[in-house]
Amino acid sequence: MGSINMSVSHTLGKQEACRRLQQKLDAVRQSYSHHVSQLSEVWQEGVLQFSFRAAGMNVSGTITVEDSQVSLHAVLPLAAMMFRGLIEQRIRQELGNLLA
Repeated sequence: MGSINMSVSHTLGKQEACRRLQQKLDAVRQSYSHHVSQLSEVWQEGVLQFSFRAAGMNVSGTITVEDSQVSLHAVLPLAAMMFRGLIEQRIRQELGNLLA
């Protein structure tokens, strides 16, 4: 197993950042429902614990929303690690756009 760890700064405050993140996750869930299964999301005080299965691989992790930063920790299967750079780049880009 490998992992991705990153943080993205923002100026939205915790409540607005959580709201935007929840909206984005709803949109992603709808758009990719035919590619993702066994989706689990549990929000608790600004921390999202998630897991899902995509392309036959299990992914899990946490997203922590704070007043001025969103942090992601995700555990990826080894088979996905060859795409780690692309995955990190895409997540950072999406979070940056979302929290701008």
